[in-house]
Amino acid sequence: MARDIRELFKDDKITHEKMPENHQERFLKKLDEAMPVVSKPKFNWMRIAVSVVLFIGLGFGAFKFFRPQGDQTEGLEVVVTETAETKTLGDISPGLKKVEDYYLASINLELSKMTYTPETKDLFDGYLLQLDELDKEYKRLSAELTESGPSELTVNALIDNLKFRLNLLYRLRSQLRTLSASDSTT
Repeated sequence: MARDIRELFKDDKITHEKMPENHQERFLKKLDEAMPVVSKPKFNWMRIAVSVVLFIGLGFGAFKFFRPQGDQTEGLEVVVTETAETKTLGDISPGLKKVEDYYLASINLELSKMTYTPETKDLFDGYLLQLDELDKEYKRLSAELTESGPSELTVNALIDNLKFRLNLLYRLRSQLRTLSASDSTT
């Protein structure tokens, strides 16, 4: 039944007949009936979803931007720092910044190592008062450095202040050790 198309051409039994009129229109009509064209929906769900997300994002951004100042600090601890106008050793040269960073890191490390107990409260309080005085002097020297510019005396005074603070903490640590050693022997 099924024959190879090449054999049909070899036999020359095919005649050149003309197609009937309206053949193409009838073919397209049957094709449309067999495979109807599905129309796309009038609106795209993806566009609606993007619009909703965009609207929510803009609303949230506007809420954050336009809310009163009092609400922004709710639940946060406000830390007051010195103004950026005050110069430090680091503003003068990178070498002095390293010295300042070294002393400040050492001071913070020593403070973090110490344990506060009710028995050592008076000792701690005395040293903390001295540290507070040295810190106030450091701030005064930094203000002087800002006002009058860097001088050898001011820079040396700032470095000496940091040294005094660190030495004070070393003495406190030493006294705490002797205190704990004397408590453990009794």
